Amino acid sequence: MPEATVLPKKFSDGPHGLGDPEDRSLRKVEVEVVIPKLMREKAKTEKCIKEVEDFNKCCKASSLFMVFKCRDENSALKSCMAKWYNDEKFKNVCTEEYLQQRSEYRKTGIKKSIRRV
Repeated sequence: MPEATVLPKKFSDGPHGLGDPEDRSLRKVEVEVVIPKLMREKAKTEKCIKEVEDFNKCCKASSLFMVFKCRDENSALKSCMAKWYNDEKFKNVCTEEYLQQRSEYRKTGIKKSIRRV
């Protein structure tokens, strides 16, 4: 007899009971928190590299006075991040990447950071 659960079938189905790997629906928390977090991380590491680097250099050089001295670098970084955060194509790419990661997790039961290729 299958184990009883209070979760809907799509969240408790699948080979490891982690949800249906083929389910492409998104929960509210995924849309409002998880995907925006992924967008910020990807923008910092892939799209706004120069701005992040400039801001980091300024902060390290200015120590306690960074709040005043690094305003221009901070504005440039914010502007770059906002540009990518509001880009629908970039959002769709990040959403697809998230759905692929989630599907893989639901299939294998292994989180991305631990999975070895």
